Amino acid sequence: MHVRKDDLVQVISGDDALSGKPHKVLRVLPEDNKVVVEGVNLVKKHVKPSRRHPRGGQLSKEMPISAANVLLWCNTCGRGVRTGRRVTGATKERYCKKCGNALGQVGKAGAAQA
Repeated sequence: MHVRKDDLVQVISGDDALSGKPHKVLRVLPEDNKVVVEGVNLVKKHVKPSRRHPRGGQLSKEMPISAANVLLWCNTCGRGVRTGRRVTGATKERYCKKCGNALGQVGKAGAAQA
């Protein structure tokens, strides 16, 4: 996947795409190709009164959205960008396709690539 937990992303599709602001990724679900983004795709969950929620009522909860609907945020460009991967030395890193700025390490370079 092109995003990880705690990355900043821009939502590009759906009801939350209009803001254009970066949001934080809370969880990544790689088996479903979905991500949970803070403050995006909120739904109301009705809760019965219990010990945990003595008054009951409605809770707002973030639901997963497709990973294809988010772009990784580049601080240099100031917007969501397409990303690539490149090998630099002994590590692999993500980079911005527009400005070439590094966006974080992915892991170690493989033996065939080094």
